[in-house]
This record gives sequence, structure tokens and C-alpha cells, in this order.
Amino acid sequence: MQKLILSVCAIGLFVSIQSCKQNNTNDDDGLASFNKDSMLAHIKMLASDSFQGRRPFSLGETRTVDYLQNQFKQMGLEAGNGESYIQDVPLVEITPKADAVMKVQSAKGNFELKNLTDFVVSTQITDSLISLNNEEVIFAGYGVVAPEYNWNDYANIDVKGKIVLVLVNDPGFGVDTTIFKGKAMTYYGRWTYKYEEAARQGAKACFIIHNTEAASYPFNVVQNSWGSSNLYLASKDPSVKRLALQGWVSADAAKKLFAAAGKDTSLIVSANKNTFKAVDLGEKFSLNVKVKSVFNTSHNIIGKITGSKRPDEYIIYTAHWDHFGIGKKDEKGDSIYNGALDNASGTAGLLEMARAFKSLKEKPERTIIFLSVTAEEQGLLGSAYYAQHPIYPLAKTVANINMDGINPGEKTNDITIIGEDQNDLEGYLIEAAKKQNRYVSPEAHPEAGYYYRSDHFCFAKVGVPALDCESGIDVVGKGKDYGRKLDDDYTANRYHRPADEYNPAWTFEGGIQDLQLLFMVGKKIANESSWPKWKDGSEFKAIREKTK
Repeated sequence: MQKLILSVCAIGLFVSIQSCKQNNTNDDDGLASFNKDSMLAHIKMLASDSFQGRRPFSLGETRTVDYLQNQFKQMGLEAGNGESYIQDVPLVEITPKADAVMKVQSAKGNFELKNLTDFVVSTQITDSLISLNNEEVIFAGYGVVAPEYNWNDYANIDVKGKIVLVLVNDPGFGVDTTIFKGKAMTYYGRWTYKYEEAARQGAKACFIIHNTEAASYPFNVVQNSWGSSNLYLASKDPSVKRLALQGWVSADAAKKLFAAAGKDTSLIVSANKNTFKAVDLGEKFSLNVKVKSVFNTSHNIIGKITGSKRPDEYIIYTAHWDHFGIGKKDEKGDSIYNGALDNASGTAGLLEMARAFKSLKEKPERTIIFLSVTAEEQGLLGSAYYAQHPIYPLAKTVANINMDGINPGEKTNDITIIGEDQNDLEGYLIEAAKKQNRYVSPEAHPEAGYYYRSDHFCFAKVGVPALDCESGIDVVGKGKDYGRKLDDDYTANRYHRPADEYNPAWTFEGGIQDLQLLFMVGKKIANESSWPKWKDGSEFKAIREKTK
């Protein structure tokens, strides 16, 4: 009997050891597929001058789409849109030309605001002429309607056909950190939300008062990007409400407007209480804007690996392929915005991710989608179009994992979650990071609202739990100060500039580390039956609950 017991125990121990070995093998399966040489080859091609900065509607787009389609086919990905790897994205290029001045009538006299100096303006309306004709101006605080925070800046006021003037960021910014999410921006603080809500309220136009700290960028950023040609989704759906005009006014111009209305900064301070009531400033704006519109079609590229057990449940990896094309020359005379890190690196990462999933000994149980989207730099348009016209049901889309800029340098001890405390995907990332002996570091500037500034956000807006992260700054063996200097140097000298070019000296040791991390997150979700959820307090939780 004792021998029998020992034999059974030995067999059990052997099975246990073999099981552990098998689990370890499964955990590591696919990780070795990530290759820096492959990454560099993709980036070298996508960021080459021959791709002309990959702007939508250019030869650069044609070459990019052809390249990505061929890569998807060569690695054996299934077509992601029926028999096609392409999802057409109808866009319109709108070029507004506003009067040199906007005329302001007030009880204290009439005056003018200068275009591009005091205000900037844009439109998503394709009418050849859009005019403000002495429309009334309402100061609507932060322009927020947030029932979960018991907040409604539009309560008891009718702004239909009028102009609303609102503050950037969330109520309480810089004044009261106990409301909304304190220092961290919610979507209610983003300029895109301000315009969307004003349109829902029936306003004719909305101007946001600029504040450098609250916006996280100076007024010259909006001066450079507004008032010129921009791309928008070409929707003619009458149910979609749009403002006739949208724009910004400078802080100095806002002071002038308040003074002419007999108001001072105390009015702004009062907007940080939920007892605030919108105020008619007793002013009227007049402005003419001529509009030129050109319609065209851009493209998302999409491939997939069909799941083995739950093929009708989907995990979507995203990365935008576009950049700014050919534009203003820099100090070296270079006019091609190659976008090597932003986002040829993320696009290369998407290809590496697909290759890793294809290498798995056993197919993932859920379907994995690889989606390279257009026009992120123009306002997340490719991902927004997919979210509005999903190829796969949103209610069956388990998660989105986004890649926007991959670390080209050394490994880091940390990783940063963008938009912390949003959903359960953060827990998956933390668990995977521990396996790499890494830790999650806090977001350096949560007030900047980076969670709302890349393609994952368009999935969040329709309720799909979405994850975005960036490489940390705690470089292995060199520390945080070293990593911070690298980040600052890129932001100051290469971000959104022609200098963002391919560099053969890149090691991508850190980038491969981060890609493996996101691969582990996706693989775990793909092979389990549970569904990540939004956390209490997230502005997207209610949306998901309606779709499930």
C-alpha cells in the first residue's frame, strides 16, 4: 500500500511539473517573435521620403496602404472587411477663410477682435459662406452637462441659434480638486466635448477661452492648426448636430469681452460651482467665413486572426498610419514630416503584433483584429469612422489596445498607463508588467487629458474598454532623469516636426519590451471568457452598459 501511495504521489508530482512547464511555455509562446530588425525595416520604409509623410489623399497614402496590405497578406492575416483588407473612410477637406476681424457689439461700445491674433475659427459645415449676424453671446461656464457629477452648465438657459463662450478643461481646474477627477482631466474637459455639447444644445457657434495651463499648450498651437485646411468625416447624416462655427479666443480677448460686458474674473471663479448659472453677456458677434470643401476617400487597413473557440468576440489592436505629409520647412529646409516615431513606429509595432499572434502554437480563442487607421493627426478620424461604422459588433468587442509611438531606445523599469482608473484593462497591464519585473508609474500630466487624444478614445466613446500606455522614463541602469531628458528632447526637437526621421542607431530594446507587454495583455484576454469592465466613476461606463 505504501509503495502504491508513493507511486501515485510520484505520478501526481510528474503531472504537476509537466503542467507547470506547459503553462510556462504557453506564457512565453509568441514573445520571441518580436524582432527589432523587422521593426526597423518597417519604419525605414514607412518613414522614407518616398512615402511623403503619409498624409491622407496623397501619393504617400497610396504607398502606405499598398505596403500594409501586402504585409498583412504575406504574414497570412485574413482580410478584415469581408474579402477586403480596406475600409473606405469618406472625408472632406475644409478650408475656411474668415474676415480679418470679428465685430463685437456691447453696451459699453463696439470693438473688433483680430483673426488669428485674438481668435481662431473653423467649421465642419461645407456651405460656401457661413455668417454670424449679431448673434447673442452666452457665457456657459465650462459648457458641461455631466449628470454623474450633478453638473449642468446649460440648465435653465436657451442657447439655440446663439454663441456660447466656455472655459477649457474641467470644472474646478486649478480651483477645487474635490470635484470631477481633481487634477486629472475627464472627457468633459476636452475641447472636442465642448463643441459637441454646444451643438447638442442647439448653439450656432462655440468659442473656447484659451488658458495655457488648462489646455496644456500655448495659444500659438491653436493659431498654427486652426483657420487653415483640415480634414473631417464626410457625414451628411441630418441627425448629427454640428455647429456652424467653432473656435478659440485668447485669454486677453476674453478679458476684453468680459470687461465690455461689465464682468470680471469673479465670473470665471463662479463657474467652478455647480450652482453656476449661464450668463447672457449682452454682446453680439458678427463674422463672415468663406468655405472651400473637397470630398475624398481615405482608408483604414484591417486584418484578422479568427478565434478558435469564441470567434464572434473581438480584441482590436490599433495604430494610426498617417502623419502630416509635406508642409512648412524647418530650419534645415526640410519640408517632409516623415513621422518615424509618430507613428511609423506604432504601425510597425502593429505588424510585429500580428506576426507574434500568427506564430502561436495554438490560435487565440477570441478573434484578434489588427486595425491601422487613417487621419489620427486630423482628429482621430479613421478610428472615429470605424467606431461609427464598425465591421464587428461593438457589443461583442471585448477590448481595444492602442499603440501610438513606440520606445526606440533602451528598456525601462516602468510603464505608464494613460488615463488611469478607467477600466479593468489596467489590471491586466499591471499583472503583465510584474512578469517583466516592471512597475506602473503615474502619468506625468494627467491634466493634459492624453486619454482623449489618440485612437483608443474613439472606442471608449462607444463603450469599448480601451487601453493606451506609454513607455516609462526609468531607464534600466540610467534612471529617471536620463529618461526624462530623452522625452523632453523628442518633444522639443522632433515631435510633429520634419526632424522625426528614421534613425539607424535605434535599438528598440525598450520598444520590443513594451510590445511584448501589450501582447501578453491581449493574449490573456483572448484566451479567457471574462469581459473587462469600466470602473465606477468612468464617463464611459454607462455607454457600455447600454450596449451589452
